[in-house]
Amino acid sequence: MPDLPFDLTDPRLAAAAWSRIVEAPDPAAGALVAELGAADALAWLCSVAGGRSSVGERRWRESVARWAPRLDNLDIRRELDTLRALGGRLVAPSDKDWPASLADLGVNQPFALWVRGRVPVLAVRGVAIVGARASTSYGQHVSAEMAAGIAESGLSVVSGGAYGIDAAAHRGALSVDGTTTAFLAGGVDRLYPTGNSALLEAVAQAGVVVSEVPPGSVPSRNRFLARNRLIAALSSASVVVEAAWRSGALSTAGHAAALSRPVGAVPGPVTSMASAGCHRLMREQGAVCVTDAAEVLELAGGAGEHLLEDRSAPTGLLDGLDPLASRVLDALPARGSAPVANVARAAGLSVSEVRSALGRLELGGTAERVGGSWRRQRRREPRRG
Repeated sequence: MPDLPFDLTDPRLAAAAWSRIVEAPDPAAGALVAELGAADALAWLCSVAGGRSSVGERRWRESVARWAPRLDNLDIRRELDTLRALGGRLVAPSDKDWPASLADLGVNQPFALWVRGRVPVLAVRGVAIVGARASTSYGQHVSAEMAAGIAESGLSVVSGGAYGIDAAAHRGALSVDGTTTAFLAGGVDRLYPTGNSALLEAVAQAGVVVSEVPPGSVPSRNRFLARNRLIAALSSASVVVEAAWRSGALSTAGHAAALSRPVGAVPGPVTSMASAGCHRLMREQGAVCVTDAAEVLELAGGAGEHLLEDRSAPTGLLDGLDPLASRVLDALPARGSAPVANVARAAGLSVSEVRSALGRLELGGTAERVGGSWRRQRRREPRRG
């Protein structure tokens, strides 16, 4: 196999090359690059594929067999030229604009991001709004309204650029001059679906259009499913607005839950198959019921606090509390109440730890039980003479 025609020691070129060689997510490739660095890992692959060195372990032989065919005629500079012609930019893990939250994916994080638009938007805290392509007018309305409220709070609305709920979310953010991020399953030179190309061009003007695969890559079912992990990882919380019983949007919720990100679901009519997946998330997987932007911002934790200010909360709410109780009280919603399981997920603690802390907070008068849920203790105004 011939040597590659570009500088293998350039870490950015190597990172870009790995995004072409590997069909993500590939934990073996991720582990190799994490251990050696993109450049040394690529040099090793070329050496092995060219027969200049051998591989001992079977799992690495199988991995090389997957990766080697894509070394043929590989010159990643072509894809980079295409990206530059579109006004785009490659963002590598070493760049300041690389989203730190992607590190939560571990060996399944992308090798590079191919970006069109305002690259710094990648670092803006975001909330994912996803759902069915075959959405109803109800779902599109809710999606657009939620996205507008989230964008007005200063957060970025993250979605997948698809028809239906995704498109409504992007439009909602754009309607208030907010920022929004569209993760594509194919290359950023192939705005897909084509019926949303004008919308995606608008997204690239106000926010970013992103892909983990280089220009020229076609969207496929596997790539749609793979990019859902990126939507979840980039976001502080993920909300499913409408989803059928077996919907791809549910995979985004699954990735978010696996990353310990909050998951919300919008309820719909019990007779609507378009909401069956949302109801399933709430019933079987503990997704939080959300109905508007304020509840989504609350779910995201600390986001848009100027919209959700709890005027009954005293100054120094967490003063004098031990670290465990402080985390639990901070995780209680600013409005309404939440069951113990939801508080545990928001605080990143076990259910038993949360129950113990809630007992102490109740005795201290800073939390109270409401049926089967808990909330912050409401400060009672003094009676006036």
